[in-house]
Amino acid sequence: MRIIDLEVRPLTKAAFAPFGDVIETEGAEMRLINNGTTERYHDLANVDVTGEGARVLVNIFRGQAFAPPVDITMLERHALGSQAFIPLQNRPFLVVVAEDDGGNPGHPAAFLCHGNQGVNYARNVWHHPLISLDETSDFLVVDRGGEGNNLEEFFWRDRVYRIEKLVV
Repeated sequence: MRIIDLEVRPLTKAAFAPFGDVIETEGAEMRLINNGTTERYHDLANVDVTGEGARVLVNIFRGQAFAPPVDITMLERHALGSQAFIPLQNRPFLVVVAEDDGGNPGHPAAFLCHGNQGVNYARNVWHHPLISLDETSDFLVVDRGGEGNNLEEFFWRDRVYRIEKLVV
């Protein structure tokens, strides 16, 4: 089994654009609503669902904490809908994504998300399941419900991608 080190990069809108959206208030369009008592940060992610009986789900996921080293042995993707993760407790989390390489994931990229950032994986983007850091954490998750198979998993049999350090 070959171990390949993955460096963690800071999460920015530009760096993450091939995989989906960064959900954050910085740089977002802000509108005052409710007689000026509320700031609305508008249109932060493209929620994309398709297929028979498709509907948008709003969930809370509670992720157990990981600590380095973190081994990445698999990725998943959702052909019928995007999937957004927004931290509810202002805690950092790790995102691992990969571009498609002929139906399988290519070389993964890792991003450190601060507690004030979320991500929205575009439909069909390879990504690792939730990687909470520090302690068990809750996330608001917006994804697809409805008929059809919306989960594909890929397991590497000849390698492990390892994240040793979370410092960026």
